[in-house]
Amino acid sequence: MLRLRSRVLAHLLSSSPATSPGSPLRRLLSAISPNPSFAAHEYLVSTCGLTPAQAVKASAKLSHLKSPANPDAVLAFLAGLGLSGADVAALVARDPQFLCASVERTLTPVAAGLSGLGLSRSDIARLASLAAHKFRQKAMVSKLHYYLRVFGSLDTFLRAMKGGHLLSHSIERVVKPNVAYLRECGLQDCDIAKFCIQRPRMIIASPEHVQAMVRCAESIGVPRASGMFRHALHAVAFHSEEEIAARVEYLKKTFRWSDAEVGIAVSKAPTIVAMSKESLQPMSEFLISEVGLEPAYIAHRPALLTFSLKGRLRARHYVLKFLKENGLIDHGQDFFNTVMVSEKVFMERFICPHKEAAPHLAEDYATACRGEVPARFSFT
Repeated sequence: MLRLRSRVLAHLLSSSPATSPGSPLRRLLSAISPNPSFAAHEYLVSTCGLTPAQAVKASAKLSHLKSPANPDAVLAFLAGLGLSGADVAALVARDPQFLCASVERTLTPVAAGLSGLGLSRSDIARLASLAAHKFRQKAMVSKLHYYLRVFGSLDTFLRAMKGGHLLSHSIERVVKPNVAYLRECGLQDCDIAKFCIQRPRMIIASPEHVQAMVRCAESIGVPRASGMFRHALHAVAFHSEEEIAARVEYLKKTFRWSDAEVGIAVSKAPTIVAMSKESLQPMSEFLISEVGLEPAYIAHRPALLTFSLKGRLRARHYVLKFLKENGLIDHGQDFFNTVMVSEKVFMERFICPHKEAAPHLAEDYATACRGEVPARFSFT
């Protein structure tokens, strides 16, 4: 009988989704008499598609089940949503107790509520796969209703949800106060959405913690009205004021900046505060010692520090130096302007015009972008 049930469910999971999850499929499954010797581990492997190792872990949470009737109904519901066998296995492995949820009292009402928000069946299936145990809670519908207004679309919300636990926290006590406060700080909903994709914990942290992060962003010289404020907030997020002060001091020491210069650099490119010491030290040595830039020059153009040292700065410096030493461009060509242009523009300005005089330049530049130094770029 278990083999028969497995074949029926396998067919359901691979066939076209039912229009109404749970009802006709559940009636079909109810015609199969339950196995009196139900074994959760065997069911999870043969019917749900879990590996034996996954089933050992998951079956511990299903020890109370005496019959496959409810799990069968849940699998039929998921099949009706259109989840593949692999999706079902992943969901059950993450949340074995999903198989214990009531289709009539919980899952179907949740699916109906989500449909009422404008979600398609495929949208609901994606949400079920990602939300797992939260999908078993009716409160998820009202939470998602709020999030959709802030994030603007389900896709944006799901991108943020992958990195955090947005459905696990109170909307009224935590999320709404944080969003309201960030709006007061000048952030638009689109800014908050972008921020949460990178830092999903921002709007689910305690309101006191979020306010402390805002104060920290202001303390590095980026006011709320600045267009750089969102970037400053991202840079200081979840770091103490002491940690940020230490990072600013390290920037000052590494790039030989004065207090005023480090303030200028951080206000123009606050993300440099979040850069690691391992990346900043070689960047300083390259820009100051090898390229020959003055600390003040770098402080006023901190965007230089946001580019890859190996993949961009070194490679373009080598091209620039090669062209200058071979008399192919003016020695006054500015390094910052060379770095800032797009790859397409760089090729058009500095590589393509010199095909005849330097036929290997494009090849050498591509090699340099991979972190290697071609022999023709070895200068004495």
